[in-house]
Amino acid sequence: MATSVKRLLVGSPKKTEQAVHERLTKKTALAVFSSDALSSTAYATQEILLVLAVAVAAGQLKAFNYVIPISVGIAALLAVVAISYRQTIFAYPSGGGAYIVAKDNLGVYPGLVAAAALLVDYVLTVSVSISAGVSAITSAAQGTQFDWVYNQKIALGLVFIALIAMANLRGVRESGAIFALPTYALLLSFLFMLGYGFFHYFVIGGAAPHPGEQLKLAEGYSPQPITLFLLLGAFSNGCSALTGIEAISNGVPAFKSPESKNAARTLVWMAVLLTIMFLGTSVMAYLYQVHPSQKETVISQFARIMFTGPMAWFYYVVQATTTLILVLAANTSFADFPRLSSLLARDRFLPRQLSNRGDRLVFSNGILILAFFSSLLVIAFGADENRLIPLYAVGVFLSFTLSQAGMVLHWLRERKLMLERASADDVEQGVEVKTRDESGGVKHVPDLQLATADIHASVESQRALERDAPAASHWKKSIVINALGAAATFTVLLVLIITKFMHGAWVVVMIIPLLVLLFRAIYSHYVSVAKQLTTEGLERLLPIKHTVVVPISGIHRGVIGALRYAKAISDDNVRAVYVDIDEEATRKLREKWEEWGAGVKLVILPSPYRSLVRPLLRYLNRLRRQGCTEVITVVLPEFVPARWWQHLLHNQSSLLLKGALLFKRGIVVTSIPYHLEH
Repeated sequence: MATSVKRLLVGSPKKTEQAVHERLTKKTALAVFSSDALSSTAYATQEILLVLAVAVAAGQLKAFNYVIPISVGIAALLAVVAISYRQTIFAYPSGGGAYIVAKDNLGVYPGLVAAAALLVDYVLTVSVSISAGVSAITSAAQGTQFDWVYNQKIALGLVFIALIAMANLRGVRESGAIFALPTYALLLSFLFMLGYGFFHYFVIGGAAPHPGEQLKLAEGYSPQPITLFLLLGAFSNGCSALTGIEAISNGVPAFKSPESKNAARTLVWMAVLLTIMFLGTSVMAYLYQVHPSQKETVISQFARIMFTGPMAWFYYVVQATTTLILVLAANTSFADFPRLSSLLARDRFLPRQLSNRGDRLVFSNGILILAFFSSLLVIAFGADENRLIPLYAVGVFLSFTLSQAGMVLHWLRERKLMLERASADDVEQGVEVKTRDESGGVKHVPDLQLATADIHASVESQRALERDAPAASHWKKSIVINALGAAATFTVLLVLIITKFMHGAWVVVMIIPLLVLLFRAIYSHYVSVAKQLTTEGLERLLPIKHTVVVPISGIHRGVIGALRYAKAISDDNVRAVYVDIDEEATRKLREKWEEWGAGVKLVILPSPYRSLVRPLLRYLNRLRRQGCTEVITVVLPEFVPARWWQHLLHNQSSLLLKGALLFKRGIVVTSIPYHLEH
């Protein structure tokens, strides 16, 4: 039954060799890996306005005008980060996630910090994106007969998370096909909205929001005048526009060949589209003078203003595509969280189950864990993305900084290797010239021949320099780009921590080191297990002296089968153990034992307190202390009902005994089932 439901929801299993066919084209990859970044335009501008609204509430009505310069600054930062990650794609064609780059170049602990930051961010990405998608739905429902959905935000969020998880459990190609249509629908509708918005404003004229609308402030702020700290807070909130930009560099192996080239082009397209959409949204908010409202998003407000009359229907197109892309933006995390978890599990920093692919060639365990934790956040924060934003972006920019700093060291190492290769070539050429001289005899080699050899060596050296010149030039350009990226992202990280620490960022700052400690504890456990299981110093296989104990509850077919099995593995050292809690039942057992015991020794254990497990455990411990056996094999007879519900009608003493013996050294437990019919 369960298997049938699984096949219906997830699909049929796939063979391992089919994995190569699950690669993505550039068009599909743009939908799969860019949905998170592109969808952030739906709330990034609003997050800036929420902080600026604090000054508006304090009486500075022109504070919203700062949205344009702040957005331009964020766009410039976006360009720097995108160019930096383009370098990473070519340097790490096998997948240049922050964990890999930081661990390879900065060390294990920086790599684990980057991994912890990314894992936290992926969970938050799902929660924020889903919550923002639900907000788009409730915004469109305002003033209609469906405005009741505002009170069902949590339920809607949980349903969307379940749908996205199920789509990813079906496999990469199918999830890519599902996400491609809404991603491109959003792009077309959003770009049309921006173009039509300019036309509407300059030809028809803009409109201010209704003065009676309630102004919504950023979480944790109170009315105050404009200060540098407040502007930095608005900037840090708007930096949520950059979340997801690293996804393509993490997923390079998912692209079709040539992987790096296709991934780099997709990253450039994503960065250009994200910049246009983000700046366009901020300009629309400025032109139409909309402000953050309690029950309606900023995009919904200016879209409602511009699309009126014959174009009123397009407002719902914008809201529908915005909702879809926000909900499906969670797919980026569902693609990267399991992949990163599998890498950590492969390196023994997370449970090994996370490195196993499911029967649909996806990391099913990672997908399910991500769905669980993101659902918890949606419930805890009431599916309100504005309450989640203070926790957001800190982990992103921490991983950005570590990744870019790691790339700086990577290029320094590349330069060192290049110089060593050039030096080795020079030595090899010198040896070759010397060999020629010695073979011809130094005294007898004409000056012309020596000169020719020197010229030949000089030409070869020049060719080597020409060959390494592009590499040297590439190194210089790359290290400048990544150093600039590291400096920029580190500066933003400091701003994020300072401005958001008291508003919720402290939670992320605390969780990341705790996760690193968890990684180290798991790693230490696996190292300890490996040391204990190694065959080094182990003696050769020797016979084991063991005693077989068969706990019985009476004489029946199941017990007879268990006794036969016990005698098969140890004919001369089998003991049947019966716990006496009823004198009459014990008397009848003794009478039957002569007929059915087959020569097996019967041990009766008294139990004045009617306990079954404790007397048996005391007996086994007594056998161990006597030292007459190396191993005790406990053979448990148990009958298996034909229907699952019939288990409820029988006691589970065998399960209790298995649990009690699980952690006992030198005891092996074997179950002998007897299957019942009907």
